[in-house]
Amino acid sequence: MTAPLPRWPRWLYSAALYLLSPLVLRRVWREHALTNRRGERLGRIPRLPASASCLWLHCASVGEVQAARPLIEALLARYPNHCLVVTTMTATGAERVRTLIAARRQTGQAERLQHYFVPLDYPGAARRFVARLSPSLAIFFETEIWPNLLAACRRHGVPTAVANGRLSPRAFRGYRRLRPLMAAALGQLDWLAAKSRGDAERFRELGMPATRIDVVGSLKYDLTPDDASSEASKRLCTRLGSRPVWVAGSTHPGEEQQLLEAHARLRHSYPNALLILVPRHPQRFDSVAELVRERGMTLARRSLGEWPDARTAVYLGDTMGELLALYGAADLAFVGGSLVSIGGHNLLEPAAMGVPVLTGPELANFADIAETLRQGGALVEVANSAALADTLVTLFLDEAERHRLAEAGLAVVAANRGALARTLAGLQRLLPGE
Repeated sequence: MTAPLPRWPRWLYSAALYLLSPLVLRRVWREHALTNRRGERLGRIPRLPASASCLWLHCASVGEVQAARPLIEALLARYPNHCLVVTTMTATGAERVRTLIAARRQTGQAERLQHYFVPLDYPGAARRFVARLSPSLAIFFETEIWPNLLAACRRHGVPTAVANGRLSPRAFRGYRRLRPLMAAALGQLDWLAAKSRGDAERFRELGMPATRIDVVGSLKYDLTPDDASSEASKRLCTRLGSRPVWVAGSTHPGEEQQLLEAHARLRHSYPNALLILVPRHPQRFDSVAELVRERGMTLARRSLGEWPDARTAVYLGDTMGELLALYGAADLAFVGGSLVSIGGHNLLEPAAMGVPVLTGPELANFADIAETLRQGGALVEVANSAALADTLVTLFLDEAERHRLAEAGLAVVAANRGALARTLAGLQRLLPGE
C-alpha cells in the first residue's frame, strides 16, 4: 500500500499564497481578456451538463498552447464524445486558444473546444473549478505543477498526467529548494510523459515516483504547419518579392536593440534587407515600434494592415498566432530569448517551416532540442549581435548553405516525430473504457 502523502507542505504553500494575495491578484489583474469573466480566476465557471464529458488540458501561455496544438487536435479526434477544455494562465495564451477555436468554427466543430483561465491555486478556487468542470482526465503541459489543483483532482477522483514534461536544470535548482512541496505535488500525479531522460531524472529527484514516468520524446517535433500558416507565408513571400528577408521571433527586452544593430550592419551589405520583428509579448508591441523609429528605421506594422514596401527596413509582426506564418515567409529565422538570459524559445517552429534556424547562446530551456539540431547540422549559433550580422551576410551570400540548413532542419523534425503517439497511448491507460 502506498504511504499517504504529507499534507503540511501544501498547507504552508497555501498559507504563503494567501499572504501574497495582493501581489498575486495585481499580477493576474493585468492578465485579463474581455472575453472571459474575472471570476474564472477563482474557479467560478459554468457547470457542464450532467450528460457532458470533457477532457482538461492546462497550458501556461502562448508558447505552450502552440506546442500543444498537435495534442489538442489529436485529443479532439480520438475522443469524439468529449469536449476539450484548454486553460491558460496568460491573456496571450487565451488569444491563441481562441484562434484555434475560430479555425474550428469554419468547419462547424468549435463547440467541442473551450477556453477558461486557470484558477489561482488557492485551495477553495481549485476545488470549485475541478468540481464544476468534472473532467474525465486532467493534463498539465510541460512544467505546470500546481499543488492544490492536483490535490483537488485527487479528491474528486480525476486521473492526472503531465504531457511533454520539461524541467530545465535552472528550474530544477529552484524547485529543489521546495522539494517537500514538489514531492507531495508530484506524488498526486498518475503519469508523467517526460520529453527526455534528463527531464525524467530531474522530476524523479524532486520526488516523482519512477514507476509513473515514461520518456516519450518532445511533442514539439510533432508540430505540422497548418494550411492557414502555409498559405499566409506564401502570400507574404509573394508581396515581399526577392529581397533578403530574415525574421526574429519571440524577442525580449534588451534583445531587440541587439537585433536592430545586427540589421543595420546587414543593410550596409544589403540595403534592401528586411527584418520581420516579432516581440514575444503583445504589451510591448508599441514600445518596440518606438524603438525601431528611434533608430531611424522605416517601419510597417502588421496589426495596422501596413505592407512593407521597398523602403521599409522593419516589418513589425505585432499580431497574435501568426509566428509560424511569419517564419515561413523568411529566408532565415532567428529564435529569440537567446541573446538575453531567458533560455531560448522553440527552435523547431522555423525548422518545421523549412527555414534555417539561427540562435544566440542562451539555450537552457531547449538544450536537448538544440543539441539534436546541432548534431543534425541544422543549427547556426552566434555569440552576439556582431556575430549575428556577420552570419547573416555570409548566409545571404550562400544560397546553397541556406538550402542545406533548411533541409537538415526538416530532416531532424521528421526523424524525431512520434512523441504524440506515445503520449496518446499513455493517456489512454488513464481513460479505461473510452
